[in-house]
Amino acid sequence: MKFGIFLATQWPERASLEQEIGNLAAQVRAVKDNGFSSVWVGQHVLTRPLQMVQTTALLSRLAVEGEGLTFGSCITLLGMMHPVMVAEEAASLDWITGGKFVLGVGIGYRKEEFEALNVPFEDRVGRFEEAVPLIRRLWSEEWVAHAGAHFTVNNLGASIRPCNGGSLPIWIGAQVPRAVRRAAGLGDAWLPSPTPDFDVLEKFFRIYRAARKDAGLAMPESQPLIRECFVGATHDAAMRAARDPLLAKYESYASWGETGSTSSDTSLAAGFDDFMANRFIVADEAETADQFARYRDAFGIDHMILRIQWPGLPQSDVIGCIERLGRIAARL
Repeated sequence: MKFGIFLATQWPERASLEQEIGNLAAQVRAVKDNGFSSVWVGQHVLTRPLQMVQTTALLSRLAVEGEGLTFGSCITLLGMMHPVMVAEEAASLDWITGGKFVLGVGIGYRKEEFEALNVPFEDRVGRFEEAVPLIRRLWSEEWVAHAGAHFTVNNLGASIRPCNGGSLPIWIGAQVPRAVRRAAGLGDAWLPSPTPDFDVLEKFFRIYRAARKDAGLAMPESQPLIRECFVGATHDAAMRAARDPLLAKYESYASWGETGSTSSDTSLAAGFDDFMANRFIVADEAETADQFARYRDAFGIDHMILRIQWPGLPQSDVIGCIERLGRIAARL
């Protein structure tokens, strides 16, 4: 089983970006030293009052610290982006990372972002479904002629293509049944979000496998899974450190309208312990190892992408968690 870190890249308004970017660099060095395989960065725009560094620039900076690791976007909001720019930036990152870049994409859910970029929110699925094959063509063909419903390329060639030739892996994030089916048909792998609990994941994996079979596609070579995770010296220590920062993060998601972040009949704070159960991994080393094995055995997970920091969790706790995860990785 491989392990990756999903970096926390949103900070309060008064936070020092110089210090926070330095903290991320230290985290990348720590995961490299502790047997991790990959580093992942998300994307949003217009997040004020939260500060957020954009994906391509940040990954370029961090690749220096993690030479030999796989780097990926998790996720690029392809529903509101132009596929030509996504294709060329991904290929550029592939060269910067020595041929070890994975493009993770999704349609996006925050209407305000689409409006600000002058992209109709209702077009996001059509744009996404057109963009994925167009990106692959831009990577693999010398000249591309494309006239679609949303994008046009007039017999032009990409400025830069992946360093090893051909296509890069495209992993697709999805967390509702229709999107899971879309990921099965379009993607090289499905990226389940941290939000669905174990029972919902079981249902989604049945949908995913059936959709791959219906499309005449074999199961992907790798099956990743994103989870919120914090490993403490004891179970209680892990809960004390992680619960409040996790709650603050998911209250932000709820205010943005992300599906699955709230309960209809109770406030998130009041029901957060129930929300965490069977969904997040907040435990000691032994319990965490058991949880990883549970996902591996149930769903064939071979790449755990772990988000281990949220607003308010100090750097020292993050580094300690990375070291504990390193010991678990060595055992698994």
